[in-house]
Formats: sequence, structure tokens, C-alpha cells
Amino acid sequence: MGHDGDVSASNRTVRLTAWVHGRVQGVGFRWWTRSRALELGLVGHASNLADGRVEVVAEGPREHCEQLLETLRSGGSPGRVEMVVERWSEARGGLSGFVER
Repeated sequence: MGHDGDVSASNRTVRLTAWVHGRVQGVGFRWWTRSRALELGLVGHASNLADGRVEVVAEGPREHCEQLLETLRSGGSPGRVEMVVERWSEARGGLSGFVER
């Protein structure tokens, strides 16, 4: 594939959707996620779901989305993360900034 192919693959814009299980609501988790995402230059949002999970949607270079996913799993977040389930898809665009909702 060669070096150029590797670079374009890691910099391709993708969408990461991550569902974070654990004690992650009401502990500043979404604010913390937003800060990490903005540091990585990602756009998207973090939302509380009715079942107690937090849904994180981020778009940007695949490499940066992978870094965010690693950070969500790192144990360095507020609250207590038990599990993160991720789904990768094509970037859809239409997002600006990173918001808590």
C-alpha cells in the first residue's frame, strides 16, 4: 500500500459513535468528553440517554477519533466507565463545534 496510503487512511474523515456504559451521568462526563474532543479538533456531541448511558458522536480524522475512543476507555474520565461500545461509519458532515446535549 505504501506510506501515502497509510497516511490518507488515518486522516480520512470518519464518524465515531460511542455508547459509554457506567456511572457517567451527572458527573461532568459530557463536559470532560467535549474538552477532549475539542483538543483533538473533532466535531460532534455528547448526550445523556434515558437508560443511563452517554452517547458520543464525533467526526474528524480517523486517527483523532481513535484517540478519543482510547481516552474514553482510559479510566481518566469523571465517574466510572464500565464499557464503551463503538461503531464506525462514514462522516455525514453538518456538524460544527462539539456540544453537550
